[in-house]
This record gives sequence, C-alpha cells and structure tokens, in this order.
Amino acid sequence: MSVRIYVPGDSAALSVGAEQVASAIAREARQRSLDIQLTRNGSRGLFWLEPLVEVETAQGRLAYGPIEPGDVVSLFDAGFVSGGAHPKAFGRIENIPYLANQQRMIFARCGVTDPLSIEDYRWHGGLKGLARALEIGPRPTIEEVLASGLRGRGGAGFPTGIKWRTVAGVEADQKYIVCNADEGDSGTFADRMLMEGDPFTLIEGMTIAALAVGATKGFVYIRSEYPHAFRMFEAAIEKARKAAVLGPRILGSNHAFDIEARLGAGAYICGEETSLLESLEGRRGQVRAKPPLPAIQGLFGKPTVINNVLSFASTPWILQHGGKAYAEYGMGRSRGTQPFQLAGNVRYGGLVELALGATIRRLVEDFGGGTKSGRKLRAVQVGGPLGSYFPDSLLDTPLDYEAMLAAKGMLGHGGIVVFDDSVDLARQARFAFEFCAKESCGKCTPCRIGSTRGVETVDKIIAGVNHGANLELLRDLCAVLTDGSLCALGGLTPMPVISALDNFSEDFALRAAPIAAE
Repeated sequence: MSVRIYVPGDSAALSVGAEQVASAIAREARQRSLDIQLTRNGSRGLFWLEPLVEVETAQGRLAYGPIEPGDVVSLFDAGFVSGGAHPKAFGRIENIPYLANQQRMIFARCGVTDPLSIEDYRWHGGLKGLARALEIGPRPTIEEVLASGLRGRGGAGFPTGIKWRTVAGVEADQKYIVCNADEGDSGTFADRMLMEGDPFTLIEGMTIAALAVGATKGFVYIRSEYPHAFRMFEAAIEKARKAAVLGPRILGSNHAFDIEARLGAGAYICGEETSLLESLEGRRGQVRAKPPLPAIQGLFGKPTVINNVLSFASTPWILQHGGKAYAEYGMGRSRGTQPFQLAGNVRYGGLVELALGATIRRLVEDFGGGTKSGRKLRAVQVGGPLGSYFPDSLLDTPLDYEAMLAAKGMLGHGGIVVFDDSVDLARQARFAFEFCAKESCGKCTPCRIGSTRGVETVDKIIAGVNHGANLELLRDLCAVLTDGSLCALGGLTPMPVISALDNFSEDFALRAAPIAAE
C-alpha cells in the first residue's frame, strides 16, 4: 500500500532546502522499492522545524524535522514510513504545543492539504461557505459577515460587512472585487503562506464577496517579491475554473465570477488601497484623495470591494459556521482570530493564529520562546515598519484594535518583530524615516519632504548637534507628518519614532559633548 509523505513546497521551506529533501526522499524510496506518494503541501508555520516532513500512518500524521538531505537515509533506516522512532521525530503533528495551543480558522487547512487539489480542499470542508452563500443569497450573506464582527485584517480595522453592504447598495453596470496581497510589512508572511499553502480559501472568500455585492470580476494584486506565490495562485485559479468554482456558472448556479492575478512592481505604497487601484489601472501607484471612497468609485470608477487576503479568507468559515459562532472568538469590538507572525530575534519564529485579545507577551514568550540570541528582550515592534516599539512594561497589552490604539500602537497586519538588548532605538527611529522617504509616492509634501528631514534630524540627535533643540524639532516634525499626510504611510511614520522616544528615551540621550550648529 502506498504511503503518503508530505514535504512543504512553501517558500519558507524551499529557502532552507525542502526541494533537496523531497528529491532525496523520492530517490531513497526508489532504491528501497518502497511505494510512496510524495505530496508538496504548504508550510504549517513552524519555521524552526522546516523542512518539516510528515508521514501519514495508522496513528495519524507524524512529524519529523528539521530534516536535511543527509538525514533521509537515517529516516528510512528508522522506518519512518510506518512511524518509526528517530531523534528528529515529534509524534503527531497536531500534538506539537506550538500548533495545539492555536485557534486556527483561516489557516485550518494550510499544511494539511495539497494546495492545488480541489478534491483535497472539498474533503477538508472547503466550498461549504460558498455553497451556503449561494443558498441564502446576497443580503443574508452580508448580514452573516456583519454579525461576525469581522474587521479588515490589513491594518485599518474597518468593518468588512459595512464595506460589502455599501458596494451592494450602489447601482452599477459593473462591480469589482479586489484583493490586496501586496504584503510589504516587515515581519509579515501570512498572505504568502496562504496563497502558497491554501489558495482556494482566498478564491472561495472572494467569490462569496462577489455573490454578496453583485460583482463579476476580481483581481488579486500580489507583491513582486512573491513570484512563487504568484505562480501557485495562478495555477489555483485554473484549477478553480475547471471545477466551476470560478467562471460563468459558479458551482452550477447562474452566478458568474472570475479572478485575475496581477503582479505588483515592488512599491510599498501600493499596499494603500487607492494606490493599488491606480497601479491596477496601469498608472503610477499614487494615493488618491478620498472621497470618493473605492466602495462608491473604485477600480475604473466602478464600485469596488477591496479587502486584504486575511479578510477574504475569513469569510468561508463565517458562512459555513455562522457569524455568531465567529463572534464568540475575540474580545470587545475585535472579533474572530488573527494570524500573528513572529519574526526578528525570536527563538521560534512562525505563524500563530489566535483569537484577538492575546497579549504580546504570550506570543513572544509562550510561542516565540524569547530571543534567539539568548540576550534580554528589549523591544517588540507590532504592526510592521510603521508600528510602535513596546518595552517589557507594555508586553501585557492585549492584541486587539482598541487596546493597541490605547497603548499608542496598532495591530496592523499582525506582524511582531522581536529585538534583544543590543538594539539601538534611535537608529530604529531613523530607519522609520528612511523607509518612508524611500517608499513615499511623493504626492504630498509632509511625507515626501518630512521623512527626509526626519532622517537628518535623527542623525543630528545621535551626533549631539543642538541636541535639545533637535529633540523638540523631531516631535514637531512628527506632528506635521501625522496631521498633514495624505495617507497612512506618512501619517503613521511618526508612530515608531514617538514610541521609541517615549519608551526608550535613553537611546536619544547625548552620546558625546554637545555640538553647536555651524
């Protein structure tokens, strides 16, 4: 009987040798005349165990990792195809605490299924949400999303159901669904993982949105740094068309919807929704003034639902299980789950999906295991390159929209980057300005000019030039960027700067004798 072995084909696993491991397993099986079925699944998000090899046995799926090509012979010698003991064995995959302590909804199938098998997707509960949306119709579908309390997982946190209801209420001859997969925040990889490991979830979620608002065409805007995800998603679209999940008659109904994948050009600003629309229309990615909102006049001037990958990917679960069931997870006005992404100087980096409301400390210590260097943890940045730096005294802040706002931070896309006590927060503040200067679309003066002046001012503070005056100037400059920028890039750049100033003021202290300006 054929034994099914899983080796991830996800970018993270490939970067540490998964392709060589898969080839070695196939070669060794041939030499031993063993009948195996090698499946290239997505990553489970346990990055410190990649490449993570799984084998399907009578006891369930057993995990071995991290596996190098040189380990393969010893795996076969140990009889791993039937669950044999090995120094790199972890037992049943779902019993590994890092996974067992999560609440996976969006990522429930990621790493479990063959990413490009519609049959596998159906077998593991896929398309049930779409089937229910077809059954109950557009208005009840929107009501389920409203009842769930789902808010945009891209960072702004705007209620998804309200956005859908607005588009549904606009009369137009054409409506669009646009997915923002331009995942550019530092320390984030959830969108990529999903597109490479469970792309049909995103396709199903976008199709549910299309049915709800009356759209017939969708676009997924994927960042240029994700060529593997782009190829995987294009292949998934073709599979979905052949299975009538996309096309003129969705699942045999009278509803039509199709999706096209578009590759970005490397501009961070295109993660802002109106810049993304400009790019999709073939123009330079620059921020549009609002109003009109994209829900009223979006892509090509038509009503457009624009959400990010994780927002769309949440809706199949909501439609399958109900909005009220989804709203049972989370706290306050922050309902459901959020895939948090642990990166930086952390022992166990990877993806952790939990109900909103878990604390920063729980993520960093219980899941991340503290710093990889073994040095004392000093700062945690939450929410990407424009997120706040949190000291140890604020690590018990709950990860939800309101609590983060009250702590002068933001949840963002769920990226968490850990720093040990060797970090210089003044230089990190400088990096925020430098990043903004490089990525600004140039349309508004506060962002375009203010970011460059910010780099210069922090340099003067570090050098001790007119130290007190430049510290005061730095805060004034941050106020101008916050109040005067056209979009969130310039408007949020002060957040990491001010948090560094407030929470790590010693890094901005005089490092040498003060120097007067020339």
